[in-house]
Amino acid sequence: SNLTLIVTLYLLLFNQLCIHLCICLWGTRLMEENTSRERYLKSVLRELITYVIFLVVLCVLTYGMVSSSMYYYTRVMSQLFLETPLSKMEKTNFKTLSTMEDFWKFTEGPLLDGLYWEMWYNNKTVAENKSFIYYENLLLGVPRVRQVKVRNGSCSIPEDLKDEIKECYDVYSVANEDTAPFGLRNGTAWTYTNEQDLNGSSHWGLIASYSGAGYYQDLSRSREETAAQIANLKKHLWLDRGTRAAFIDFSVYNANINLFCIVRLLVEFPATGGLITSWQFQPVKLIHYISTFDFFLAACEIAFCLFTLYYIVEEILEIRIHKLHYFRSLWNCLDILIIVLSVAAIGINMYRRSTVDMLLKKQLEDQNAFPNFEPLAYWQIQFNNVAAVTVFFVWIKLFKFVSFNRTMNQLSTTMSRCAKDVIGFAIMFFIIFLAYAQLAYLVFGTQVDDFSTFQECVFTQFRIILGDFNFTEIEEANRILGPIYFTTFVFFMFFILLNMFLAIINDTYSEVKSDMAQQKVEMELSDLIKKVKNNLRLGTLNPISLNVIYQSS
Repeated sequence: SNLTLIVTLYLLLFNQLCIHLCICLWGTRLMEENTSRERYLKSVLRELITYVIFLVVLCVLTYGMVSSSMYYYTRVMSQLFLETPLSKMEKTNFKTLSTMEDFWKFTEGPLLDGLYWEMWYNNKTVAENKSFIYYENLLLGVPRVRQVKVRNGSCSIPEDLKDEIKECYDVYSVANEDTAPFGLRNGTAWTYTNEQDLNGSSHWGLIASYSGAGYYQDLSRSREETAAQIANLKKHLWLDRGTRAAFIDFSVYNANINLFCIVRLLVEFPATGGLITSWQFQPVKLIHYISTFDFFLAACEIAFCLFTLYYIVEEILEIRIHKLHYFRSLWNCLDILIIVLSVAAIGINMYRRSTVDMLLKKQLEDQNAFPNFEPLAYWQIQFNNVAAVTVFFVWIKLFKFVSFNRTMNQLSTTMSRCAKDVIGFAIMFFIIFLAYAQLAYLVFGTQVDDFSTFQECVFTQFRIILGDFNFTEIEEANRILGPIYFTTFVFFMFFILLNMFLAIINDTYSEVKSDMAQQKVEMELSDLIKKVKNNLRLGTLNPISLNVIYQSS
């Protein structure tokens, strides 16, 4: 019986110790709501200090992923391939291509010159006969050109014009895509390869979204062989009326800054004729843990994982205490969102690292094949996007703590109190705004670039509100409706709706300020910080009392 009593006492002591430890580590303001104001603020202060450390770790981690080198890398590569003229006698470059003939001039001129740097400026051959773009960026494997086509007869010809028009090629869609052999009917350039065999993915262009399949030609590692391949494609009309998009893909690596750059140049051939160009330059860091700073970032990654685990336990404890009432607070929902994003970022990062380690060596084994870095770059970009959104919401959460200041509390109370009025105003605003957008699209959409699509109309009108507009284009498109549209839109947006919004905010702020002036002044977080500073200055806080304050006991 004595042994049982001793065991029971030890279990009770261990239980109390665990509870005390949880309060010390995970005690937040939600767990201290029913205590004194000072003890409540101490919990807030402890929560704020922990959160600031978490914010610093996250910022170091995310800002360590990017650098100015990435921007300069993108800039020099884009200048080389996008801004180099087709010849010394022409000003046309990749951005201003307009015909199929221009496309072939680009591949035979700026593309070859940009990809193959086999000679120094003194005409001496580059060491090891390898192509280093700008003498610094190693061309990995070989480049690839690929096209997608639509079938002849994919659109309907009016009966009255069938004698004049024998062929018809519709706009691009997967249903209209041509998969039949053409031209020489041998080799991958003339026979269709599906998306799975190419390990490709769809690409969203300016006109349509294109599949990762098509007809492709892997180029060579030497300039002479590549020039011969391009000449052969041109001679046998590789591009024809059915072509809707041509892709030029290649990847380079710069060891000086440990960055890969995955390049895609896209030329779209709309059903209207002519062509439209777009491009992607994606600098990504696929090889990690090389420099001392890389290992420091690895430590930050571990700290971020520990903080995420810490906040998961904290939210579980708070949900256990408050049940469904927990989700009534917007800040609590934001906490859950941050945890979900953090877990997603950790998961994507782990998958990305394992995929890169597994596929990178495989992609670089054959230097005479095209290395498809698109899947690797995709997960790197997704991780960057999730991390960026996470940082955004983590910074937004700081408003939760600054609201304990009286002035900031006035502002946050004003926003929450006028929320219904602002929502009502927003409904009225967007009804008028979208009505004008529809009017502009129908009147100016065929002539003005800024109104060429409904989405462009919406963004253009936001620019008009900010004072960025081109009235001359609107007036030239329609001399009657143009000035009427512009004048009435500016009148309603600036002189009526904007002033209504300011009136709602101003009136609510006056009410909140009046109400708070009549309330009893309570101890604020800043008062607690001043009290701690004064006690420290006077030397009245010994380590034991500091520990007592930290534990809120």
